[in-house]
Amino acid sequence: MGRVLSVKALGDWRRGEKSAGRRVVVTNGCFDLLHVGHVRFLQEARALGDTLLVGLNGDDSVRELKGAGRPVNPEADRAEVLAALGCVDAVVVFPEKRATRFLEAAQPDLYVKGGDYRAEDLDADEQAAVKKAGGQVKVLKLTPGKSTSAVLAKVKT
Repeated sequence: MGRVLSVKALGDWRRGEKSAGRRVVVTNGCFDLLHVGHVRFLQEARALGDTLLVGLNGDDSVRELKGAGRPVNPEADRAEVLAALGCVDAVVVFPEKRATRFLEAAQPDLYVKGGDYRAEDLDADEQAAVKKAGGQVKVLKLTPGKSTSAVLAKVKT
């Protein structure tokens, strides 16, 4: 089982992973209403390295990104659920809409995003933070038909 780290503790955690020679894979997102598409994505991301760190958008940033009524689950619950997954080694909740500051602290060897993104459309500051740390960016394929939006649409009908 992974653990939930504070933003403040992230630097020490990352230095420990680096000194142990572990390849750290990092991703981030809202992960509201966790579904099989999320789980498959996280498992695939974890398989690309030795450690998977998940940056989790805090409640205010989810509202800003997704709109009123979101998140459905509060950040503490979302973080605990993610940390309980066997493929996730650590979770950090970050308050900003963009993951740039989180990525600067995480210093990923590999930063992965889901197939709902294209590499050329990723936030330039986020990409710069990854590259400054010597990391690479990779976009993984989506699980077709599996999304939080699809789950919410089904619940509403």
